Amino acid sequence: MKHRIRDTRWMVGVAMMAAIVILLANTPLGMIQLPIIKATTTHIPVIIGAIMFGPLAGGILGGVFGICSMISNTAAPVATSMCFSPFLSQTGLPGAVKAIWVSVGCRILIGVVAGWLWIALKKCKAHDLLALPVVGFVGSMTNTVAVMGSIVLLFRAEYAAAKDMTMTAFYDFVIGVVTGTGVLEAIVALVLVSAIGKVLLNVFKR
Repeated sequence: MKHRIRDTRWMVGVAMMAAIVILLANTPLGMIQLPIIKATTTHIPVIIGAIMFGPLAGGILGGVFGICSMISNTAAPVATSMCFSPFLSQTGLPGAVKAIWVSVGCRILIGVVAGWLWIALKKCKAHDLLALPVVGFVGSMTNTVAVMGSIVLLFRAEYAAAKDMTMTAFYDFVIGVVTGTGVLEAIVALVLVSAIGKVLLNVFKR
């Protein structure tokens, strides 16, 4: 009976987090205006879900995030959407598979990495005040590094052409995204995951 209740709570919790991911991915609520950039927040419920319900839940939520990204890039494509939508592939099936990895696979990694990192930190007896911000920061950077790294490995020529960049300018751009936008988004994630996660952990402990 306890096992069934626990399973039901897990499914309901994951479903609620998935609904939040979909809401953020499809509304302006998924972006926070900072002085320099707009920081995405869609990966926040993925990270929190991984903390609350484990790596499997995190992977599922990351998959939902990725599917939303794929649909968005298919329905309202921009110059670089071929990196995220298999339906806009310029190289047939190989390009489609690569696009699915970038849009969905990389986002699944967010939840898996965050979930296992949380487990590892708790096994090391790390306090929530330390573990939450670390997982928030690393989870967010996983998104940036995985996506941009995959684009470098799989789509560098197409991406550079779409942006009308030389390869040197392309690599400079990627480094700027990871060390600039990526770090700022990770700091936002650190703050939000710490604040929201602490509240939710206290609620679930009760």
